[in-house]
Amino acid sequence: MSAPRHARTALTAAAVALLSVTAAACGDRGGLEGAGATPTAVRPARLWPDLRPASSPAYPYDEGSTETVKGVEVPGDDIRKVDPVEVVRAEIVAHPSDYGSKGAYHATVDRIKECGADGDRARCPLLKAYYRDLTGDGRDDMTLGFRLYPTNQTAVRVYTVEKHKLVQVLADNDAIIGVELAGRAVIVRSPAGISGYEYRTTWAWDRDQRAMVFSRDEFLRTGKGRHSHEPSPSASGSALPSAGASAPSPVGASPSASAR
Repeated sequence: MSAPRHARTALTAAAVALLSVTAAACGDRGGLEGAGATPTAVRPARLWPDLRPASSPAYPYDEGSTETVKGVEVPGDDIRKVDPVEVVRAEIVAHPSDYGSKGAYHATVDRIKECGADGDRARCPLLKAYYRDLTGDGRDDMTLGFRLYPTNQTAVRVYTVEKHKLVQVLADNDAIIGVELAGRAVIVRSPAGISGYEYRTTWAWDRDQRAMVFSRDEFLRTGKGRHSHEPSPSASGSALPSAGASAPSPVGASPSASAR
């Protein structure tokens, strides 16, 4: 919608006046002016040069994990014809340690029953499915999300079709603020322990591993806030090590799941 004519005229006049004042302030000197002394470059100081190397490797962030979904057919290799509810039910069956009566996400089992035609959709944990080519093969892939009751976490899953089978190429569990698809990457936004900040974890397709792998984790300021002394609920109850950025850690059925 364009601005009213008198408003546009006023804006133009203000801009001309501002340019006039700027020109008057600058004068007619022209030419280049010095910006002051340039700071001397300082080489980074290396701390503890005699420190012994770590005896074990760090968490392999760049390793992906895949899982073929059993019991779910892909008609015509068209992932859009796959029923997302059946996909979640297949995961529940495949991972009883997570969804069984003593599992961290046991309440999800009863909730998924509400996703049928006769169920209470308000209690259904499944979120809308999104379709986009994340693997670069020219075909749509499916991104699913569903709540993991009784925790405050949400499962984020990405599926593709390989050799006529449905394959899970990303499994991440986290307390989530939002999820974004950017190109062939999935960005998961999660709350931090300090209000006014959030984590943003990026998962990108790796053609060699045939999976979505961890590629970037950021700890970003989003606004003013106070420190929160209450940790976010976690299925595992463990805290992640942090040095300005967090790293995903395995949780239950999700080999690349994280819980903050």
